[in-house]
Amino acid sequence: MDFHVTYSESQQRFRAEVAQWLADVVPSELLGSNEHFENRDAYELRRDLGRSLGARGWLYPMAPPEYGGGGLDLDAALVVAEELRRLGLGLPPYYDSGGVLGSASILHWGTDEQKAELLPPIYRGEQRTWQLLTEPSAGSDVAAVATTAVRDGDDYLISGQKSFIGSLHGADAHWALVRTGPAEDRHHNLSWFMIDGSSAGITITPQHLLGGIDKNTIFLDEVRVPAGRLVGGENKGWQVAFTHLDHEHGLRSDRFLGQELHRAWERIVEGIADPASGVSTDDPVVVDLLAKIYVKKETVRLLGKRNYWLAMENRPRTYEGPQGYYLEKKTTQWLASALLELFGGAATANVFAGDAGAALVEQQALGAMAMHGGGTGEIQKLIMSRALRLGKPATSASAPE
Repeated sequence: MDFHVTYSESQQRFRAEVAQWLADVVPSELLGSNEHFENRDAYELRRDLGRSLGARGWLYPMAPPEYGGGGLDLDAALVVAEELRRLGLGLPPYYDSGGVLGSASILHWGTDEQKAELLPPIYRGEQRTWQLLTEPSAGSDVAAVATTAVRDGDDYLISGQKSFIGSLHGADAHWALVRTGPAEDRHHNLSWFMIDGSSAGITITPQHLLGGIDKNTIFLDEVRVPAGRLVGGENKGWQVAFTHLDHEHGLRSDRFLGQELHRAWERIVEGIADPASGVSTDDPVVVDLLAKIYVKKETVRLLGKRNYWLAMENRPRTYEGPQGYYLEKKTTQWLASALLELFGGAATANVFAGDAGAALVEQQALGAMAMHGGGTGEIQKLIMSRALRLGKPATSASAPE
């Protein structure tokens, strides 16, 4: 069976155009860099690159042109995303979870006025948005959010706490799920808001996580938000969440499934090349393990490409998103053990003094323990079973009306 992806002549011509443009505008400081560890100057370079992409319509290449998107077809959009990924960058090139997931939800559920107001800043790179979803008592159980929004004339007053949010250097806006109805009306008491990041009453406290990833706790104290920033209708947030989470579970464009695994593979090759690693490709056991790693990471990558194609072409989907997401999570965790076998347990103590293999083992092991974004593996299996209509019949709470 041939899993090789082929490209048309027009795609290849467009690829050359994109590659040349990126070579001219992408700063060397961003090539292969890790956003979680960069300083403010590097972050501003990412934002500048985002604005440059937005001006060409390539930041959100398939989004409607009338709102600042590129209006490109899937073939062209895939080329832009792949060429950025080749440089170690996502699309957008900065962490923008609320923009990627929120814009898709606004495009589907927003009014014409909301689309005209809220989408252009995202599509043009003028606004970075964090999603405010997780809370201390509401992670995979999204419907358990306790942050409340109370109507006050033409505004809402939002109060509560969100955890594991964003990255470094702040955000311009927040795409937030809150409770607008009685606590007992579970699944029918939620609403989505787009909140201006400069609003009074927002306090951001850094959270330093395993693996060196930076997140934040965000406190909202009667943050005043215009009613026009309520997307999808009051207490209709569970329906909007299905659009949001469909993209979260493997269909988002900013982080293709398998992208981090591919980066890990590149670092594995780099680590083996370091004589201090003590790993020899003359050893058949090593070769066999490397083959397994490559096959697993390629499987996740191809599922990710399939899912992206299905989503962007608006093809029917059931289990595909959570399937790919689940496999990525399990492969990431498996890889942590495989690297210990490959480089040896001593690598975790960094005995190679800066050796690439040692650093990779450490970071992969720490990162694997925190690989629960978008819901745990158990949650992905539950979503798949419901999509395939296995087990308990779906209720009005588990699917939008």
